[in-house]
Amino acid sequence: MALLSLETFEERALAPLLEYASLACLSPMFDDQWVSHGYLDQAMDLVAAWARQRALAELDVVVHRLEGRTPLLAVTVGATGPATTTTTTVLYGHLDKQPPLGEWSDGLGPFTPVRRANRLYARGVADDGYAAFAALLALESLEENGVPHGRCVVLIEASEESSSPDLDAYLDLLADHLGTVGLMICLDSGALSYDRLWVTTSLRGVVNIELTVRVLERGVHSGTASGVVPSSFRILRELLDRVEDAATGEVLIAQCHAPIPEAHVRAARAVTAEFGDVVADELPVVTGLTLMGELPEDRLIRRTWHPALSVVGMGGIPEPAIAGNVLRPSTSAVLSLRLAPGADASEATRALTETLTRDVPSHAHVEVVAHSGSGWVAPPTAPWLAAALDAGSRDAFGHAPGFAGEGGSIPFLASLGARYPDVQFVATGVLGPESNAHGIDEMLDLDATVRVINAVATVVAAAYEHERANS
Repeated sequence: MALLSLETFEERALAPLLEYASLACLSPMFDDQWVSHGYLDQAMDLVAAWARQRALAELDVVVHRLEGRTPLLAVTVGATGPATTTTTTVLYGHLDKQPPLGEWSDGLGPFTPVRRANRLYARGVADDGYAAFAALLALESLEENGVPHGRCVVLIEASEESSSPDLDAYLDLLADHLGTVGLMICLDSGALSYDRLWVTTSLRGVVNIELTVRVLERGVHSGTASGVVPSSFRILRELLDRVEDAATGEVLIAQCHAPIPEAHVRAARAVTAEFGDVVADELPVVTGLTLMGELPEDRLIRRTWHPALSVVGMGGIPEPAIAGNVLRPSTSAVLSLRLAPGADASEATRALTETLTRDVPSHAHVEVVAHSGSGWVAPPTAPWLAAALDAGSRDAFGHAPGFAGEGGSIPFLASLGARYPDVQFVATGVLGPESNAHGIDEMLDLDATVRVINAVATVVAAAYEHERANS
């Protein structure tokens, strides 16, 4: 049931997608002046205006703005089938962005979208600006082709890259409006290849921490202070050694770990048996680097189930060209600690904060600011949904779907999983090879995007048929 062509996607969605791509609508974690800058509101209004133009029989478009929170778009599309349905299919995405994070390649820029063949380069187009366009085009295509669907609500939030601190408030607000949810489709996930629909089976959680160690009120000549005043960098290094084994990279905090189900280990073996060393092959490592994990399946499991610490930013350290002989007053580090999918993010945050602030060496002053989101493990897939995923992938891509865990985080799924424990979930997306989410040269593969849209349309239609058959 391939309903949408690339040409139709270009005609209906490419221009507003390019306009969105030009907006520096950074997530609040990366732009504390997001309200005054107005880019998130501009992006939300842009997508809402496009949504209102869709040729859908029953359409309601509302931008919700709770005080002190980023906006959220809710697009409600009424059921079109002849039989009455009582459940809602929710389709989720987000439009806030990561910062540029480095110098982009020649001719490319984070907010100057460039198309090369059928690849679109700009920050946020794949993670996750395409999602609103994909969800609504899938529904529009169904209606144009006379394929019935049930009631659907498209939710597009604006704080996902900050661990979705605003999402639960909106889910509370919209609880009655969403009603009985039968299926959740998340369009913010990854793909190991572009030859099939990839369905995510697990996601790691995350704790983001800004850690600051202060030893002086102001910088002092190193000849005067060094050897007497302890270095803030050395103390920061000591604190990090409490979290991570510096020799192996293993996380030392028990609350960040969780048992790995044997089924996920077997799935990793199956994926690497077919695709090879999928983790190593996609990473731009320097020549000769020894990777963690002995076998390809070990690396896939490490990426999807092992906790891991990354220092993603630092402050208080001058650039080498302007570094003087000064003992600096403070050092800050931004930590991204990925959690095992089954770990409790709140417990991990508490343990991490306590670890970094207890018995601080030399009684230095330490400040910790934390944000977190739990991981997620997909519930068992119902037979009707498994059949729909298979049909959707084969029709759109010509291959059966693939199933794999992802190393990133989508707090939405953890929040919805807790609220709706019996609901079926489909987490999928276009973040495949060379998509470079969060890095330089982020890329959206337009051909894969259209195929994902068509596969999602098949799943949405199947949800209606399943409910009709069982009502």
